[in-house]
Amino acid sequence: MLDKVLIANRGEIALRILRACKELGIKTVAVHSKIDRDLLHVRLADETICIGPNPSKDSYLNIPALISAAELTDTSAIHPGYGFLAENADFAEQVENSGFTFIGPKAETIRLMGDKVSAIKAMKEAGVPTVPGSNGPVPSDPEECLKIAREIGFPVIVKAAAGGGGRGMRVVHNEASLLKSISITQSEAGSYFGDSTVYMEKFLQNPRHVEVQVIADGQGNAVHLYDRDCSLQRRHQKVLEEAPAPMLNQESREKCLKACVDACIKIGYRGAGTFEFLYEDGHFYFIEMNTRVQVEHPVTEMVTGIDIVKEQLRIASGQPLSIKQEDVTLKGHAVEARINAEDPKTFMPSPGKVNYFHAPGGMGVRVDSHLYSGYLVPPTYDSMIAKIICHADSRELALKRLSVALEETFVDGIKTNIALQKDLSTDPNFIEGGVNIHYLEKKLGL
Repeated sequence: MLDKVLIANRGEIALRILRACKELGIKTVAVHSKIDRDLLHVRLADETICIGPNPSKDSYLNIPALISAAELTDTSAIHPGYGFLAENADFAEQVENSGFTFIGPKAETIRLMGDKVSAIKAMKEAGVPTVPGSNGPVPSDPEECLKIAREIGFPVIVKAAAGGGGRGMRVVHNEASLLKSISITQSEAGSYFGDSTVYMEKFLQNPRHVEVQVIADGQGNAVHLYDRDCSLQRRHQKVLEEAPAPMLNQESREKCLKACVDACIKIGYRGAGTFEFLYEDGHFYFIEMNTRVQVEHPVTEMVTGIDIVKEQLRIASGQPLSIKQEDVTLKGHAVEARINAEDPKTFMPSPGKVNYFHAPGGMGVRVDSHLYSGYLVPPTYDSMIAKIICHADSRELALKRLSVALEETFVDGIKTNIALQKDLSTDPNFIEGGVNIHYLEKKLGL
């Protein structure tokens, strides 16, 4: 087992990693920016070290500072969590080249899956269902672009190969606007991501967002932990998630789950990962793979009983996967509400001092949060302050349990989106199941 792990992150995920390390008897190092010295995991870690000023680029995105912190504390491994450098292949490579273990996939795997074009090509070769598209970068010949779009069928969507977070994509409804849209998206991609490569896909009108959680050890063993539905989104940001995904075509589901496991083995995947799909009319269409632990991983843990972060740590220690596919069974249903420090009407961040925080409790209620009374929510980072996860024998009871838990949750001193989450937990259409990715924005009038 690893001796000491440096947690290269902050907030609730840093605390989540610290707890898993403690349960496995692994010592922890918490790095932090100047403003984050009072974070809960910083107070609980075996060692702490300040890695720079408040801006992310000077601290949590500062690779030399993180490597130096690992050297100074004689760390054996680095866990990137999610966000920041979690899917940065250069970081993973530098960690390994510096003599430390990167708790995640190999750098080449991150590069492969980080580029949407190469990822789609690899998944198609591995038998994972993909969206009809250009099968690579759009050609430079305008006539070829038009020909591909006609074969796909309008509407199409033009996407940046290195894109993410909803940026670098444009929906095109007719031939007249195709070439201009490609040009604009290429320009945006170059500005946002430093790579102007774009590709084209069929635009699905009313899909759901369904993802498959996998774990693989890089030694030829891989399992899936079933699926999640993350269709409730605002501006491509997930708001509420659940596991397993309701109302799926069982035959398509089983084929997709198997294909994801086979793909992990084929590409030599190591660690936890998530295949993301659009799901429409009973069919799955691969869109990307996240080569890290997901924000919404707790719902999968609740329905399978498997600790995903512990598995990451064991795999990074060189141990083979501790579970086989037949060991993975679904038990009930789980839902997760993301609680953000934001204005409930404008959705603008609401940093400030938390005068009082009361977390919900009761059977089947889990709260992943770094919040405490007196904590100062900084304006510098992501606004998520808590995740409330509820598990029950049925989806209906899990949603009722979430509604009750949200009623019990109290945060004084800053604005939050708790009211929105209360509304969603009792929304008739969401309760019925199967809402698409556009539902929440339409509900909010966006």
